[in-house]
Amino acid sequence: MALDSTGRTHWEGDLFNGKGTATVDSGAFGPVAVDWKARSEEHGGKTSPEELIAAAHATCYSMAFSNMLAKNETPPTSLDVSATVTFVPGTGITHSRLTVTGVVPGIDEAKFQELAEQAKENCPVSKALQGNVELSVEATLANA
Repeated sequence: MALDSTGRTHWEGDLFNGKGTATVDSGAFGPVAVDWKARSEEHGGKTSPEELIAAAHATCYSMAFSNMLAKNETPPTSLDVSATVTFVPGTGITHSRLTVTGVVPGIDEAKFQELAEQAKENCPVSKALQGNVELSVEATLANA
């Protein structure tokens, strides 16, 4: 079964002086303020399309990686994932850097790194970005 997800923005004014609010139809968050300065200079309590993509990428990656680890019969105790998306004015989005720290009993470092890389290549958000944006992952196995 397919599921559609919808985000919306109301914008007023031009690009450099205007402002808007973004919401999601699920009601999970929002409205959040957006403007050009938050996108190109500093967030200042507002968000940007890139920050929303970063949140989506981190979430998608954590789901894909946890699934791969479970299929390897080494389900994670926890995964802490961040994604940092770089936006260059005049160029666009250039990079999404994933960082993951995992507590995964029963896995060795080599297999952890292999599956971390596979998850980066195969999560649906990564697939949407591939060919347009450089993708990288730094994975740390934090077993005690």
